Amino acid sequence: MITYNADGISMPKFKRRIANKWIRAVAAGHGRKVGEVGYMFVDDEKILEVNNQYLGHDYYTDIITFDYDEGNVINGDIVISLDTVRSNAEKFHKSYEDEFHRVLIHGVLHLCGINDKGPGERAVMEHNEDEALALLRRIQDAASLDEKK
Repeated sequence: MITYNADGISMPKFKRRIANKWIRAVAAGHGRKVGEVGYMFVDDEKILEVNNQYLGHDYYTDIITFDYDEGNVINGDIVISLDTVRSNAEKFHKSYEDEFHRVLIHGVLHLCGINDKGPGERAVMEHNEDEALALLRRIQDAASLDEKK
């Protein structure tokens, strides 16, 4: 089950049914099944608090992933700062929606075992993000065609 919650901010607007289908497809592409994945959308102050409390880091970030995987089943909590998503979209000249989707799947890719801190790992993560975003566009296009029928 995939759940979405917000703490101290408004829930972002996105199509959950499409997001769920996409997340399951990305996990399946990495030989994984989705178990319990919980998203929590927060502001910068809350993610700083979480980062400090659980990881001992005193800085803002866009996403923190807590991995509780069991075998090939992904389970975890994914905390996303929508403030940082918005500022990163501006910084990298991306739309907010594109950056939101990139971060949404970034946590799932971590749960699938893809890291981004070691030598060469960032390029692997970015490649997987790009592939996942292309898949999302195909899923969105198919859903749009279905709506027109």
